[in-house]
Amino acid sequence: MSNVKNFATATFDEQVLAASLPVLVDFSAEWCAPCKTIAPVVEKLADEYSDRMLFGNLDVDHSPDIAMRFSIMGMPTIGVFLNGKMIDRQVGYAGSPRLRDFVEKHLAVPA
Repeated sequence: MSNVKNFATATFDEQVLAASLPVLVDFSAEWCAPCKTIAPVVEKLADEYSDRMLFGNLDVDHSPDIAMRFSIMGMPTIGVFLNGKMIDRQVGYAGSPRLRDFVEKHLAVPA
């Protein structure tokens, strides 16, 4: 079973903005080649850190309103949400170590 949820417009506020843990959202699209590269890395990080952070994917083509709401312009974009706000983002994919560092930086953020 995957620790990466699929987020959508109808449940985004409840699953992401109202979450008690930090939430990493992988904003992606089916046509995005780098998105396909980053997905397994997000999956691995979700397996490792699911007790301290929630992980999910949002397809911007299926939820363009959410992408516009958070000014998502390039794919992939990794956003971290805490207490109902996007507190940080990383645009593009620069490799597994950089994404791991990005996640670990936000595990220390107090709720």
